[in-house]
Amino acid sequence: MPNPPLISTLESYLNLTTSREHAISANMANVDTPGYQTRDINFGSELNKAINETATQSEDGSEAPQLSPVVRQVRGLMERPDGNNVSLDREGLLMAETQLQYQIGTQLVKHEFHQILSAINGGS
Repeated sequence: MPNPPLISTLESYLNLTTSREHAISANMANVDTPGYQTRDINFGSELNKAINETATQSEDGSEAPQLSPVVRQVRGLMERPDGNNVSLDREGLLMAETQLQYQIGTQLVKHEFHQILSAINGGS
């Protein structure tokens, strides 16, 4: 049985935040690597793509496709003489933002499962 649309959307949301956290972690790990260029995921664009794919999946009843967000180099950042453009300040801020997004997603999943459990138990 396929997941309800909201649960599938939340699953995609959590997977996307996890992917972005991995990209940010890789940037932080490469702060001293000469020539390394910062990479990121366009969170809003990828989330819209995931929602559209989830909606399509729920309409035809097929299984949700595995999403693979596009990780791209971030242009316009200040580059050091060694060619590296990672800013730990920027990455730290994005990491905190992404962790908050993940926490919100887990709270929404938790709420959804409580709703389902409440319906199963007859509202009590």
